[in-house]
Amino acid sequence: MRTAFGERFAVPDGYLNTASIGIPPASVADAVTQAVADRRVGAARPPDYDQHVAAARGAWARLVGVPAERVASGASVSQLVGLVAASVPDGTRVAVVGNEFTSVTFPFAAQAKRGVTVTEVAQAELPDTDADLIAVSVVQSADGTVADLAALRASGKRVLLDATQAVGWLPMALDWADWVVGGSYKWLLSPRGAAWLAAHPDAPPLVPQSANWYGAPDPWDGVYGLPLRLADGARGLDLSPVWFTQVGAAAATEWLAGLDLAAVRDHCVGLVDSLRAELGLPPGGSAITSLDLTPDQGRLLAEAGVVSAVRAGKTRLSCHLYNTDNDIDRVLGALGTRH
Repeated sequence: MRTAFGERFAVPDGYLNTASIGIPPASVADAVTQAVADRRVGAARPPDYDQHVAAARGAWARLVGVPAERVASGASVSQLVGLVAASVPDGTRVAVVGNEFTSVTFPFAAQAKRGVTVTEVAQAELPDTDADLIAVSVVQSADGTVADLAALRASGKRVLLDATQAVGWLPMALDWADWVVGGSYKWLLSPRGAAWLAAHPDAPPLVPQSANWYGAPDPWDGVYGLPLRLADGARGLDLSPVWFTQVGAAAATEWLAGLDLAAVRDHCVGLVDSLRAELGLPPGGSAITSLDLTPDQGRLLAEAGVVSAVRAGKTRLSCHLYNTDNDIDRVLGALGTRH
């Protein structure tokens, strides 16, 4: 059991795969376990979960630097990006980074019959593109590249940001972006099945393609019959919640939102950049790094108990607040390389 930032984690030595799935602190795992136990004996009541939905919404809003009333609660990033993609005008030109995560790109590409086009450009070219909308991850899933947010903000273009690989370790104030989306189960250390969408008040309105009872002003008065009745603003876009996930997300995001995220960033980036330095690579300034290893080197990492992922043909390693120098030493020992 490891202790980090005031919480306990049952994370195994060598676990460097938060970019795939985060390890929950003990308090979060306990909260979900208790929710399952309550359900098992018939002690759960559906309205009881509303407090967790509200708490997770509010904490995620604080983590990305937006007011909670701008935030809709959903289940997956692609579902929420899909709301934006289905709402943009016919013929919208969208620019994305080459090799971007497909939950960002596929929803727009699926709108091709309406004349929506998606063009891949280099990361550095995004701010100067002639597209109508820029859709990009704050931190790239494949290699950890951090977007130039200042340049994107100054571009004057509509901007959609996927903050999934950034929220939880990178301090951010994204209240300027038209849309910000993020998922729960990576750096937010929550179960899979929760996601959020922040919409700027000056952004074009979104069509509630997934309109449902939970988007009603009072969800428990919206379960039967017409007429359509949805809450004003982002709340009207809410998706019926995945209850156990929201329990875990509330516990995890409220804890994370109370941390010094600059210290979390420095811890995570410091570990990754120390690894890169030992391997003779320049600093990346990210909690994620991508190494071009041979199959034999990948095998040696696995045999040493290093948990990583292969993305875009390279070995991806990621450090969160529960990782230590010992995890980095395990990688270097397996590779037998020091500079």
